[in-house]
Amino acid sequence: MRTILTTSAAVIALSAGAVNAQQLIFPVGEGDFNWQSYEDFAGAHDLSGQTVTVSGPWIGDDRDLVVSVLAYFEEATGATVEYSGSDSFESELRRAAQTGGLPNIAVIPQPGLMADLAAAGNIAPLGDDVASWVVENYAAGQSWVDLATSENSQAGGPALNGFFYKVDVKSLVWYSPPIFEELGYEIPETMEDLIALSDQAVADGFTPWCIGIGSGDATGWPATDWVEDIMLRTQPLETYDAWVSNELPFTDAAIVGAIETFGSFARNEDYTGMTPAEVVASDFRDSPDGLFTIPPGCLMHHQASFIPTFFPEGAEFDFFYFPSFAEQDLGNPVLGAGTAWSITEDSDAARALISFLQTPISHELWMAQSGFLTPYNGVNSDLYADDTLRGMGDILLNATSFRFDASDLMPAEIGAGAFWTGMVEYMRTGDAEAEAQNIQSAWDAIR
Repeated sequence: MRTILTTSAAVIALSAGAVNAQQLIFPVGEGDFNWQSYEDFAGAHDLSGQTVTVSGPWIGDDRDLVVSVLAYFEEATGATVEYSGSDSFESELRRAAQTGGLPNIAVIPQPGLMADLAAAGNIAPLGDDVASWVVENYAAGQSWVDLATSENSQAGGPALNGFFYKVDVKSLVWYSPPIFEELGYEIPETMEDLIALSDQAVADGFTPWCIGIGSGDATGWPATDWVEDIMLRTQPLETYDAWVSNELPFTDAAIVGAIETFGSFARNEDYTGMTPAEVVASDFRDSPDGLFTIPPGCLMHHQASFIPTFFPEGAEFDFFYFPSFAEQDLGNPVLGAGTAWSITEDSDAARALISFLQTPISHELWMAQSGFLTPYNGVNSDLYADDTLRGMGDILLNATSFRFDASDLMPAEIGAGAFWTGMVEYMRTGDAEAEAQNIQSAWDAIR
């Protein structure tokens, strides 16, 4: 594959004068970038003298990565891109919407914030052409359109308000390949298989699951991810969406059932090797440590793509898709998150940057570095920087639907409050109906 020079090297090369974009990379193995898409885009766009301002949540190394991609847009078009990042991005964007000074493009991690801005008239609709492109070119494309579509006062009705570029995956189960190989365990392809494997591990004298939902003041959030993944595997998308908006109350049997299914894993002491209270007290960052002990303290861990950051140095690990129930026939849903690029101050150059994000090369340039996943089925997956990213990319490409983390879409008092604490109380009491009623009461109180 090829990899990108550091951001500083790319910027230095560009500042020295016009260069062929392929001079900004160098070959280090197999894999080809889609340079034709870059050349076609460059031939169709001359934005010399124009500036695009972009604001987003990325700072530090992440800022360097996005700037390294934007440098290619600059080279292709002659435009200048000014990127600013902040770890207080959401509050700063809301303030700019009220006082003026919005960027041409805002990179928004929260669909709820995007919907608020669109309803207030601060986002220019992307149009039906972009929506059709997403449906045709993204795996589970309609899901991405649905996530970015809401009432837009500029459009006078529902409109596509953002283009998702850079996403994350949560529907993952982590394990140690040497342990699985030694035990003769195979990767489960259905939820029924996963439950059978868990039972087999218990029968063989092992603890199948590493589960910890402790996280300081945020204790309980790992449990909400479990419930969200289970909802997608037991209910139609319409039910999930109605739950997120509270059109379907927390007390509905579908949600209570998902909480109880989570409990069949997390409150099962044979599965966790701990009491429910100990699961609550176990910090999520430490809970997967048992995967890598000899003998193993546990065999599987459900967590998002970031968790290897907390694995022991030199640990050998892999992951598989948190599978669907075969009997439910709901496809292969994926739970995750992502960033939507929205035009908050319209211009020709801003529109051109959205068009650039529709080229394979704009995805491949970041794929070949780090921390980037895409559902774009037109990219060369060989260009992912490592096998872990490539495997997660394959999960996205095989997804039949995608949904955002529900707690991130709910009001903060619920998604980052009552839902978290309700899961902690459920671990203590085992009464899903009572805790669902408590969460619903909290929601009713903020209406």
